[in-house]
Amino acid sequence: MSGVDLDKPREACGVFGVYLPGGPVAHLSYLGLYALQHRGQESAGIAVSDGTHLTVVKDMGLVASAFDDRVLAGLTGDLAIGHTRYSTTGSSSWRAAQPFYRDVGGTEFALGHNGNLTNTAELASSSGMLDGTVTSDSDLVAELIAQRINASPQATRLRPREAVTEAIADVLPRLRGGFTFVVADRERLIGVRDPHGIWPLCLGRFPADRYSTDQHRTDQNGAHQARAQSGTAARHSGWALASENPALEVVGATFEREVRPGEMIAIDAAGCRSLWPFAARPAGSTPSGGSSAPAAAVRSDELSSHLCVFEFVYFSRPDTSLAGQNVHAARQRMGAHLASNAPVDADLVMPVPESGIPAAQGYARASGVAYGDGLVKNRYIGRTFIAPNQHVRSLGVRTKLNPIRPNIDGRRLVVVDDSIVRGTTTRSIIEMLRTSGAAEVHLRISSPPYRWPCFYGMDTGTYDELLAANRDLAQIQEYLGVDSLAYLSLEQLVEATGVPGGGFCHACLTGDYPVEIGARAQAEVFADTTGEPRRSLIATGIATGGIATGTAEANAHAGTVTVPSAR
Repeated sequence: MSGVDLDKPREACGVFGVYLPGGPVAHLSYLGLYALQHRGQESAGIAVSDGTHLTVVKDMGLVASAFDDRVLAGLTGDLAIGHTRYSTTGSSSWRAAQPFYRDVGGTEFALGHNGNLTNTAELASSSGMLDGTVTSDSDLVAELIAQRINASPQATRLRPREAVTEAIADVLPRLRGGFTFVVADRERLIGVRDPHGIWPLCLGRFPADRYSTDQHRTDQNGAHQARAQSGTAARHSGWALASENPALEVVGATFEREVRPGEMIAIDAAGCRSLWPFAARPAGSTPSGGSSAPAAAVRSDELSSHLCVFEFVYFSRPDTSLAGQNVHAARQRMGAHLASNAPVDADLVMPVPESGIPAAQGYARASGVAYGDGLVKNRYIGRTFIAPNQHVRSLGVRTKLNPIRPNIDGRRLVVVDDSIVRGTTTRSIIEMLRTSGAAEVHLRISSPPYRWPCFYGMDTGTYDELLAANRDLAQIQEYLGVDSLAYLSLEQLVEATGVPGGGFCHACLTGDYPVEIGARAQAEVFADTTGEPRRSLIATGIATGGIATGTAEANAHAGTVTVPSAR
């Protein structure tokens, strides 16, 4: 049995944390997760501490299905973390839902994780864990922290408030991959970003008198909103952590800065401080002892060394800012580059909704071709549904996307999308447009060909499942059935982000993996029929997958690869 889904890189998870004594932390976490729902739809969970006990509630499904007013009313405390999950490792089950909870001799903590470890099997083996002990790499990290606490009873007894923080700082240098964590113990909120900065994490602050205790309401749609009570609210301020800054804005926090690669943020009654467990702290940052002020802010033009470039292409919300650049504007620039480098005579520029909309707008504006809708997306269908065979799966595409025939019939179309992974859904969309009477279909993709699997938190399947892995541009065009095909080059993609001087992880496009891949992970993704891995991935600079071009004419188009129609 197979699920029907749009042909996209599947999202990393979303994490959220809030420290706000006296505030409605569970309701704020609900709202924060709601704003991050696009990053994961399989399960949702919240952990809340009242200073004495840590309570975790999690369930399968969307945020709105996992929590209601009755559940949230029982989650009172001063700090909380939240998680919305898409499984890139481990099963899709309640047991694998996050946050994960541990109680080690009375020392409690809960952990939420976004990303993937690349040395999970090696860590489990070296720690003596048997198969089935943990459900995922996230569960493994929670277990490693618990083991560290259990192995240091004297330190835990002498410094009980530091037990979790010190255990995390001890475990982190052993981890490889791309990850962010939010962790809560009874008194402290902790956020971590991996030393390569592959996945985003940002810090926000609540102004004084933003919220009062126990004041919240439910709107007519069942979304929980925190409500301020004027005149009687206790004065306090707090902090928040989130995968994307719109989640901070939704809860009324002010964006302070991005968490820096390799930084560990600890927030408690003493304020917000930074620790650097992976290496020496960067120049100009707050020392490990910290103060109530946050560490030195990241400049708006400074970018993490290996931020996943697909945060700009697809993952992040359009209203998110990364390295001081608005994602929606960056996607429009991607479309404008495509229009400049791959023009075509056409009657209509149309997006594949919804992620292709900004790039299609940019293409239309730069080309002068009219912009319009050719497909309608059903926003109310679940992310996937089970389909017993290929015929029913093909019908599933129409359940999610349906054509607007009057806008298609007899017209020459430029169809703009952000990416193609396996190509099956894209092919079905093209067939749908042909059936609806399209005279020509010219496909424009606002990223380079997706040729390599991701090991850091994007679920793209195995190497052999990727459409562009073993096909040149002419073969891709023939498979999709389009009149012409053009991709954006990596150079112009980076330029479109607005931070061309910054570094990105683009391993899925080039095969250059910034973090070493464990042998077992390699074998699972690159293994051929004999079970032997195709290649060794040792870290940065392995092989330049580059962007193949189908013709000499395509090579002449700086920044774009185009294959003219053979029809």
